[in-house]
Amino acid sequence: MATLSARSILAGTASGPIIAAGEALSFWGGVDPATGRVIDVHHPLHGVPITGGILMMPSSRGSCTGSGVLLDMALTGRAPAALVFSEAEDVLTLGALIAAEMFDRPLPVLRVSHDAYDALCRAKTATISNTAIEADGLVIPVSPPATSALDLTENDRAMLDGRDGVAVQLALRITAAMAAQQGATKLIDVVQGHIDGCIYASPANLTFAEKMADMAAKVCVPTTMNAISVDRANWEKQGVPRDFGDPAARLADAYVRMGCRPTFTCSPYLLDSAPKTGEAIAWAESNAVIFANTVLGARTAKHPDFLDLCIALTGRAPLSGVYLDAHRKARRVIDIELPDNVDDAFWPIVGYLAGRAAPDRIPLLRGLAAAKPSQDDLKALCAAFGTTSAAPMLHIEGVTPEADGIAADDADHATITRNDMIDVWTMFNDGPAEVELVAIGSPHASASECRALADALGGRKRHKDVTVIVTAGRDIMAESGDVLTRLRESGVQVLPDLCWCSISEPVFPTKTRTLITNSGKYAHYGPGLSGRTVRFGNLADCIEATLTGRVPPRLPAWLA
Repeated sequence: MATLSARSILAGTASGPIIAAGEALSFWGGVDPATGRVIDVHHPLHGVPITGGILMMPSSRGSCTGSGVLLDMALTGRAPAALVFSEAEDVLTLGALIAAEMFDRPLPVLRVSHDAYDALCRAKTATISNTAIEADGLVIPVSPPATSALDLTENDRAMLDGRDGVAVQLALRITAAMAAQQGATKLIDVVQGHIDGCIYASPANLTFAEKMADMAAKVCVPTTMNAISVDRANWEKQGVPRDFGDPAARLADAYVRMGCRPTFTCSPYLLDSAPKTGEAIAWAESNAVIFANTVLGARTAKHPDFLDLCIALTGRAPLSGVYLDAHRKARRVIDIELPDNVDDAFWPIVGYLAGRAAPDRIPLLRGLAAAKPSQDDLKALCAAFGTTSAAPMLHIEGVTPEADGIAADDADHATITRNDMIDVWTMFNDGPAEVELVAIGSPHASASECRALADALGGRKRHKDVTVIVTAGRDIMAESGDVLTRLRESGVQVLPDLCWCSISEPVFPTKTRTLITNSGKYAHYGPGLSGRTVRFGNLADCIEATLTGRVPPRLPAWLA
């Protein structure tokens, strides 16, 4: 018998057309906040305006910056009228919570049973009240928001009472509200944070950060910063328009004022401050979260933008999700057909497919240990996984630290075959042979990746009509002096601070028609973010494009 039920996560009323998708969506890189349209070319809703609609998805996925995109849409009147999920969701929920808590812009968020979700997907319009969802004659009762009582410490209560100032008081109130909707009963101490909200995704990110900084907010645990949207020291020389460069720089500066370390990298696991196995941390940025949990064995939820700062200000996070042993279990076992002699392009393809195969749960990947993945391989896999899955981690049998015996007793099974890999490769290479731009460093390139590129070029110069850009963190650039010299002598630009998902014109070459990247993450997001044709290849393909300006679409040797 069907169970039609709904719970209010954030209260409010709304009505509008139902916009339903059976697939999760990342608002960052997937939705244009200026138009309210879906720009993810790989999503079923591509091109659909979501402003004013009852947006229904299983959950969100991808970037933690989605909360900032939603907040901006709420502040400009371009947001959906309501959000309806069938699974747990944090990123967009947090954006809606900030809109209501700090800016008096309520946006209802609901979680419905699977039967209710299916029934609503067949309706055309819906009206949401605090007690019911009415849709084309269907009436689904709505339970009030969860009010789980948090077991607060004396220190927590002192922060809520304003002992440490209004910013900390607000931060803990927001953290406690998120804990309640997650079903947590306690908060946990964290030893470090990583801020994703420093990317200038929209004016709302700056509004939030400067409001907190003006309230004298200061982080209380060591906190690194994600890539930002400009080369902080050089954006004016690079011709970045002041109406973009100035607020992007101010946003970065606001977080530095609040005590964050200006690392400006989306690969904080490459820093000397990378967490140790078992440490509880509070990171945002999807690839970093997945790598930290998966490869390092640290513990962090995929914290949304804004909640990352709230936790850094208080040192306290909801004790829920993958902070707990039970929620780190693999709920799907994926057997992978391992081709012979795979190269660097194999790992993002497998990560992308693994996310598709486990969009809403943690998987255990089997069959990869014989390929002996390097840290760079795992970095590429984790980043691609994060574009197609909402899960904050995965396990790889024989490779990652928690994989032994991690599959839950009720875990189901899936497979990834060579044909699946061929399908994704072909999808990513629907473009011309001629290439004007080579994009390396999404996430930020490691020292070994920079060295591999320099070695492969061997002192040869780039083709005169091809631009080659590598993005890397400041710390990696500082330790790679001789390698950077070799790259620059070959005509390669190495840029700090910003990353491919935040590069804009004119730093992104304006005459580009087609680019090639070895990043599964940017192969997915690049078309929507840049408006260009994006092709995917291995490092050898990127070198060929660099030297000749041309790479015919073709399968790699390990798939041919």
